[in-house]
Amino acid sequence: MPITSISANLSCRDLEASITWYAALFGKKPARRPMAGLAEWTFGRGAEVQLYEAPEHAGHGTLTLAVDDLDLERARLSAGGVKPQDIERGDRRQLMRMRDPDGNLVVMTSTESQPEG
Repeated sequence: MPITSISANLSCRDLEASITWYAALFGKKPARRPMAGLAEWTFGRGAEVQLYEAPEHAGHGTLTLAVDDLDLERARLSAGGVKPQDIERGDRRQLMRMRDPDGNLVVMTSTESQPEG
């Protein structure tokens, strides 16, 4: 089965409040609002994130994003009001965690492997 696209979906309690937070995270507003209670961001070919207003499921999701420069993203997010945690540096990768307004976990990881010590 060839897969041509992937959509990550996170549930939220208040879509408008979550759109504000995720717009700061992604550095852009949603690409689409195709129906009531749903907002979508697109990233290149075949990748998108959906926010769906479903209070009964909010706060139980995880989204992992790979970026080129984790230090740069941490500075950008901090300046934009998003509160990422400190960068965790492992043997081969680094990552940074944060929580959205509903408690969903958002993890950013570096795309580059770190040099071995």
